[in-house]
Amino acid sequence: MAKRIMVVEDNDLNRKLFCDVLKVNGHEVVPVADGQNVLSTAAKFQPDLVIMDIQLPNVSGVELIAGLKADARLAKTPILAVTAYAGKGDEERIRDAGASDYLSKPVSIGPFMAAVRSLLGE
Repeated sequence: MAKRIMVVEDNDLNRKLFCDVLKVNGHEVVPVADGQNVLSTAAKFQPDLVIMDIQLPNVSGVELIAGLKADARLAKTPILAVTAYAGKGDEERIRDAGASDYLSKPVSIGPFMAAVRSLLGE
C-alpha cells in the first residue's frame, strides 16, 4: 500500500527531485511550495510522513513542525526536517519542535530514502 508523503519545499528543483524519487519508490506525494498552505493541506491529505524544509519564505519550518504536532490528527505523523542551514544548535531546536529525523542539504538520494523508509517503518 502506497504511503502518503507531503513534501514542503519552496525550491522548485528540490521539491521536484524529492517528489520524483518518492513516486518512483511507490509513494503518493503531495508537494507544497508555500509554507502558509502546510497546515490546511496536511489536514486534508493526512500524510503518513511530512518532509519539511526549514528555511521557507513567510514562515519557519520549525513553526510549521510545532503546528503539525499541535494538531491532534497529525501529532503522530513523523516529520523529516531538511535544511541547508545547519548551524550549531539547529538540529536540537528542530528536534525539540517535533521533527523525527533531520538531514542537511545537499541531500543524497541514498540517505534520503533510508530516512524515509525508517520513518515509515519499512
